[in-house]
Amino acid sequence: MIHCALPAAHRSRLDPRQDHFDYRVFGLKVRSEIRLSALIPTPIDSADVEIRLGAVPKHQSVEPLGLYVDTDGPILNIANVGRFLIANGNEIIVEPHAQASARNVELYLLGSAFGAILHHRHLLPLHANAIEINGRAIAFMGHSGAGKSTLAAWFADHGYRILSDDVCVVDFDSAGIAYARAGIPRLRLWKDALKVRGISETGLTRSFDGQDKFDMPIIGSGSHDPVRLDAIYLLGKNIGATDQLMIEQVSGMAAVEAISVNTYRGSFVPLIGDRIRHIKDCLKLTQLVKVCKFNRQWDHRHFERDVRLFLSSEFP
Repeated sequence: MIHCALPAAHRSRLDPRQDHFDYRVFGLKVRSEIRLSALIPTPIDSADVEIRLGAVPKHQSVEPLGLYVDTDGPILNIANVGRFLIANGNEIIVEPHAQASARNVELYLLGSAFGAILHHRHLLPLHANAIEINGRAIAFMGHSGAGKSTLAAWFADHGYRILSDDVCVVDFDSAGIAYARAGIPRLRLWKDALKVRGISETGLTRSFDGQDKFDMPIIGSGSHDPVRLDAIYLLGKNIGATDQLMIEQVSGMAAVEAISVNTYRGSFVPLIGDRIRHIKDCLKLTQLVKVCKFNRQWDHRHFERDVRLFLSSEFP
């Protein structure tokens, strides 16, 4: 493994002020040489994960894109962004592409690279958000575009605590209780979703270069304490206009499959995780929390009605 320093000009572009920055995210204490704008600086005594700038060994032949395992460990290679070496589940070595923006490097660092760290540490990251209601957490799970962030934004507007957006990390304590860990304190919303909420994108950070998706900080999300997870709702589409709320219980292997399919960066598990443990964790989660399918209208006209019907049905 190579831990060499990058040239001063390259380092200063990403880290202009100090040697390291301390954070907490997904229940992990993080010490980073790269300033991470999406996270809130938090003093830590020691780090579970260290992020360093350095050279990442290149594949001997044609270097593949995505995640692959080399002799130095798992390496995530993203075109025009950079290469990330995942070392021993407690270190990420980052070699940014010469022309990569700090925004794009951070996006993949806190996204796919951290997904690899989470799987390496045998945690269960879901493609879901998590919201605290009455002291317990519920999660909305689904693929990109299913409306997870838009739902989270509605709950944030109405005074609910948002534990995580897009990635919800689930952990189990010694008593077998499932908990949702606090994630990145921001929402990612498309421009049309901002417009519906009467918010201008002016002053907001673009999530990725060239995309009309923007980051909104989550106000009041400073607590890093995990919250007991009570229910998971798989977002689905309700065909046809109806005033009836469509919530269907999902159980057995269908529930296990739903958790497995919606595992964040689940394709990493065969490479760096434990497939048997992953399936066991998916099964355990379905035995500990309620899993349902929440079918709703996928347009902004019915959004408010559907969410209020959901709350009156599930939390009367």
